Amino acid sequence: MTIVRVPGSSANLGPGFDGLGMALGLHAEVGVVGVDEMPERGKVADEHHPATIAFRIVGGDGNVWVRSEIPMGRGLGFSGAVRVGGAVLGVMQSRHTASLDGVMTQTVIDVTARLEGHADNVAASLLGGVVGTNGRRAVKVPLGGRLAEEMSVVVWIPDFTTSTSDSRARMPASVPFDAAVFNVTHTALLVAALAAGDIDALGEATADRLHQDLRLAKAEPSRAAMVAMVEAGAVSAWLSGSGPTVACFVRSDEADRVMAALPTNGRARVVSIDHQGARLVNV
Repeated sequence: MTIVRVPGSSANLGPGFDGLGMALGLHAEVGVVGVDEMPERGKVADEHHPATIAFRIVGGDGNVWVRSEIPMGRGLGFSGAVRVGGAVLGVMQSRHTASLDGVMTQTVIDVTARLEGHADNVAASLLGGVVGTNGRRAVKVPLGGRLAEEMSVVVWIPDFTTSTSDSRARMPASVPFDAAVFNVTHTALLVAALAAGDIDALGEATADRLHQDLRLAKAEPSRAAMVAMVEAGAVSAWLSGSGPTVACFVRSDEADRVMAALPTNGRARVVSIDHQGARLVNV
């Protein structure tokens, strides 16, 4: 049995709406199973499951099995991750290969981005690390200096869910010129800060004027958690994808203090940045 393990993601990172995503150490596993090789836990996905749909689009045949630790409807990239898993398996099957060599292709990004409606989360789940994308091409952003060693990511996951489609429907058809300039400049600063390992610049770079306030208006507990993160010493904080999860960069030795300051009507945890992306696992 072939199983692909795919990380979840935190998309946008503040100003990088639909253009930036970061793979996180929360994973989904997607496989193609026969009747006699069902792994423990997990389940066979029906034909309406996002993993199955992606698998079928690229020509996959067989039963799709899914096991996931990524919370659904929380802005942590569940649908993107399982779609990537399904698409990768379908491409492997169509090419008659048991290796990922040559499989991490434009086809996977094209198919999964079309299904998601944007490429930031699926590109991060496929490639790992922090990824910049224009919706078709995707490139990993190198983390400079000692950023990868010195920084952790803390997420606060509330009990309620958010519909990505409903959230996007609330976005305006046009935005003020100064807000667009603000986000373009802060996205540029964020990419540069990540590449240079400039933690001071990182603190300012995740500011946003396009989407977060609109989304947080329907998720006030998430707004309160973001404020608490910064007040407790987080370097920067943002709404993860369409929410309602919020995330922040913290210095690793301050992660426990930041988590202790977060509201109790949600679950706080430290997650790693997954630098590997989609990969095969043995069962």
